[in-house]
Amino acid sequence: MNPCRIFFNKSLNFKQIQLRRINTITRQTPAEYCLHLIRKNDYEGFLCTLLLPNNLRSPAVAIKAFNTEVALVEDQVSDDNIGLMRLKFWEESLQQTFDGKPPKNPACLELHRVLKKHKLSKHYFKRLIEARYNRLNGSLFADLDSVEKYAEQTVSSIYYLILEAQGIQDVDTDHFASHFGKAHGILNLIRSVPYSAQKRIILLPQDILMKYNISSESVFQGRGSKELNDVIFEISSRAKQHLNKALSMRNKIKKESKIIFLPSLIIENYLEKLRRIDFNIFDPQFQRRDNLLPLKLYWKKLFL
Repeated sequence: MNPCRIFFNKSLNFKQIQLRRINTITRQTPAEYCLHLIRKNDYEGFLCTLLLPNNLRSPAVAIKAFNTEVALVEDQVSDDNIGLMRLKFWEESLQQTFDGKPPKNPACLELHRVLKKHKLSKHYFKRLIEARYNRLNGSLFADLDSVEKYAEQTVSSIYYLILEAQGIQDVDTDHFASHFGKAHGILNLIRSVPYSAQKRIILLPQDILMKYNISSESVFQGRGSKELNDVIFEISSRAKQHLNKALSMRNKIKKESKIIFLPSLIIENYLEKLRRIDFNIFDPQFQRRDNLLPLKLYWKKLFL
């Protein structure tokens, strides 16, 4: 088949998918759609969002739903060009939403509603898209610094936006959010390694893989080894450093902002789980869901 026709057909399919999503508005409100999207793709984030105060929950849902839509692009396509086209769609949709003319997409409609009440920086939303552009353009993580940068763009940006929705903008809180987001983002990367390996995608920093003489193929095959455990230990140690730095500053941030960083419990639990399994990310225990997590999060909220 003609390559141009293949590309056109895939483009048409994407538009049809968007139309089907638009039709869900007749069955769901944009807010309901967004909440369901988060629950399906980020259950832990969903639980933390439910525990936010009422005035902060709606903007957090809109922010996280938009990020989820953008993050799903890489996972939904096998052709990078199609992925770039979809990211372009979200880039244009973001601009239209900030211009007050959102497309008929639930995530954009909900974000538009939130923007009427909260002043959020478009810059941070653009960072969510730009980071995924770079990933789809085939950029590997050369070192831990590049992983940190990605975590800052894709996770810290979300915390900055939720803080803006709360009306809090100060240097100490932003500094806290930066370190916290990096810790969370690095952990997200570690957790996604087994799944990405099945798709023959390498997320681990190249310099550390070379340091321990780990081949991409051994990661793809899901073979655990002492050397790979050492790689994960080194990466998780950086996440731990950022988490410790953030937590050392918690007395400098306002009490009402502490609820935003409730995921600290999740980060700490996974880092401890890694330690217990000797940093073997292919151990089934690592991916096992904690059924008591809702209760643990609620309990932690009471003592913030």
